[in-house]
Amino acid sequence: MYKTILLEKREGYAIITMNRPREMNALSGEMRFELNDALNHLESEETIRVLIMTGGDYVFSAGMDIKEMAALSDEEVASYFGSILQYLKKIYTYRKPVIAAVGGIALGGGFNIATVCDLIIASESAIFGHPELKFGLNPLFSPLRHLVGLAKAKEISMLGEPIGAKEALRIGLVNKVATPEKFMDEAIAMAEGLAARSGRAIESVKKISVMTEKLDKTSSLDLEFEVMVHLFSSPERKVRMNEFMTREYLSKMSKG
Repeated sequence: MYKTILLEKREGYAIITMNRPREMNALSGEMRFELNDALNHLESEETIRVLIMTGGDYVFSAGMDIKEMAALSDEEVASYFGSILQYLKKIYTYRKPVIAAVGGIALGGGFNIATVCDLIIASESAIFGHPELKFGLNPLFSPLRHLVGLAKAKEISMLGEPIGAKEALRIGLVNKVATPEKFMDEAIAMAEGLAARSGRAIESVKKISVMTEKLDKTSSLDLEFEVMVHLFSSPERKVRMNEFMTREYLSKMSKG
C-alpha cells in the first residue's frame, strides 16, 4: 500500500516503520501523507489496540526533508506546515497508546514525532536533538515541556545540543533504554502488555493525563473518580475481575 512506510499488523498491535533509509527517514510530503493515512486506518480498526512507531534499527528520523523545505515558495509554507501539524496532532491525541521505538538519530521533525508519542523506548544508539534554531526555525516546544519540564525544555530547544540515550533516560525524556539488539523487543513486549489490558481503561488514562493538567487539585480528583465509577460499572470490569481472581486462585493452588 505504501512507498515510504512499512505497516505490519500483529495480534493486538501494529508497527509503522518509516522507510526512507537512503534519506535517513527524512519526512517528505509523501511520507507525511502516508503516515496520516496509516494512522487514520489503524485508529478505526478495533483489533489493533496499540501502535509502535519506529524507523528501524539504525535511524528513527533525521527530521524534515531539507531539500523539499528549501524549494518551498512563500505561498506553499502554510500548507506545508499544516501537513506536519496534521499527523502530529493525530499521534498526540490518538485514542490508543503509541510507543516510539527509537534507534539511532531522532532530530528535528523526527524528535517531534517521538515527543508526541505516549511512551519512548530508546536504543543505546539513540540521539535526540533540535537543530532547528540553527537555520531559523522554532522547535516544537510544548510536548517536550510536558516530558522534561520547562527549564530543561528551554535548554534543549535553545541550545540544540544532541542528547544521548542515557541522558534522555536521566531527564525523563524516554521511558526505557535497551541495547540496539533488544530495544524493539522491549517495545514489542510493552505493546503486547498494553494490548492485553482494557482498551477503555487505557483510553481513559490518556484523557485524564491531558485533562487534569487544566484542573485544580480537587477538580482533578473529582474527574478521576467519575471515570472510576464509569469504568467500574461496565460489563468488561466484571469479566476482567473474575479472570484475575481465577488466575490468582489457580496460582495459589498450584503452589500448594
